[in-house]
Amino acid sequence: MPWQNPKSRKQIETDQLARLRALIAALIPDNCFYTPRFQQSGITPDIDSLDAFTQRMPFTTKQDLVDDQQAKPPYGSNLTYPFERYTRYHQTSGTTRKPVRWLDTHEGWQWMLDNWARVFEAAGVGVGDRVMFTFSFGPFLGFWTAFECATQRGCLCIPGGGLSSEGRLHMILDNAATVLCCTPTYAIRLAEAAAEHGIDLVQSQVKKIIVAGEPGGSIPAVRQRIERLWPGATVIDHHGMTEIGPVSYQNPDDVTLLHCIEDSYLVEVIDVLSGKPLDRNKPDAMGELVLTTLGREGSPLLRYRTGDLVKPVWPAQGDMALRGGVLGRTDDMVVVRSVNVFPSAVEEVMRGFEEVAEYRVEVRTVRAMTELYMQVELKDDAVGPGLPGQTDQAQQIETAIKAALSFRVPVEIVDAGTLPRFEMKAKRWVRV
Repeated sequence: MPWQNPKSRKQIETDQLARLRALIAALIPDNCFYTPRFQQSGITPDIDSLDAFTQRMPFTTKQDLVDDQQAKPPYGSNLTYPFERYTRYHQTSGTTRKPVRWLDTHEGWQWMLDNWARVFEAAGVGVGDRVMFTFSFGPFLGFWTAFECATQRGCLCIPGGGLSSEGRLHMILDNAATVLCCTPTYAIRLAEAAAEHGIDLVQSQVKKIIVAGEPGGSIPAVRQRIERLWPGATVIDHHGMTEIGPVSYQNPDDVTLLHCIEDSYLVEVIDVLSGKPLDRNKPDAMGELVLTTLGREGSPLLRYRTGDLVKPVWPAQGDMALRGGVLGRTDDMVVVRSVNVFPSAVEEVMRGFEEVAEYRVEVRTVRAMTELYMQVELKDDAVGPGLPGQTDQAQQIETAIKAALSFRVPVEIVDAGTLPRFEMKAKRWVRV
């Protein structure tokens, strides 16, 4: 399979319509979540176009899934087959709300592995690679599908669960791992731990760091920071969701683009407020990513509002792309003095400061207005609290943030070890 879809836009959409018709036929009448929606919107397996589907089929939201599982615990009604067909259990991370449980059949699971194969194909990962997975295998989807896909591709897969960061670093070096899979935050944390324990990453054989779980992999300052910390390695971004599966792969020739796997997903981008399709001819327009899973019949999602904010690129040939990856989330946006602020914008600024080890942003309400306050922890060899230069460093960070956001954010330098470290999704923004 080539890394890029060679089909024309017309052929992609023709194939998507065929898969969509097959999906609808598979869901009626046994999927009790979607069958009533089809009936209410007049959608049948012989629907004549993608436009007719997107105009008539209502959106699915995460709240719909939460409500359904609360009404029909524990798994809800979005199951197409008898319970005995399901072999995999996962649940969302619950970062923003109650976790959603998710079941998959063997066939649906293999569909997701096939999607991960596209990610690995684009990254040039295959037979002979030694892939290190530096996380504990919990109930969220995480890199489970990546791990199993890598075994199918003939890679040596090295699980790092239950180890300290130091232990994982030794495992990376001892096994001459060539690929590292983790969050952007943890790639930075591992390098920090290497410095703490006197481990020289110049010895590492890691050539590719595949990141997911956060927007950082497509943020230039974050990519550059990771690649400086891991000499000889290239950062490769990807994104997906537990309830959706692996969605995108990075363009090897243009790191600013994440391509959506359109053989597997019907992709839409809508205006967040109106819900109308974003104008494809309007450059740099940002909207919300909406996905329909075309191959996960046992637990499908149709017109699912992901909450991911993206800038779509619709080429005449090949899979559509997300310029700059996932730029933020609708539920992460904070409005401060009439400015829409996304965590990724602050991340871009902070990773430009080599001396910053970690940071936290506090969102406070002051006299009915939203304000941001930041705590910053510096590396051990940088200027710290009570030392000459602390004020200068805080002011430099404040100046950089003001240039990016157009308003001042007070910065406090805190003692080393004050702020938490993260292995999976970082939670740097807190409401107090």
